Amino acid sequence: MQAENRLFDDFVKFVNGAAGTLAGMGREAEAGAKSRAREWFGGMDFVSRDEFEAVKAMAAAARDEADALKARLDALEARDKGPTPRA
Repeated sequence: MQAENRLFDDFVKFVNGAAGTLAGMGREAEAGAKSRAREWFGGMDFVSRDEFEAVKAMAAAARDEADALKARLDALEARDKGPTPRA
């Protein structure tokens, strides 16, 4: 009976060691994949969210200013096209 327990203990130690090794390999593979993904995405010239929001705000302000200038121009053109008094 003692021999069977020892064999079982050795088998359990072997399985625990293999599980630890596989877990370590998994963590290493995950870290390598993350590193490669960061390098790949880093070389694609993506902009950060802050930069995108800043440019979006600038575009909205420019659009508002263009709309205001267009309205002002339309008003000036309407005033100039009005009836002209004859002398």
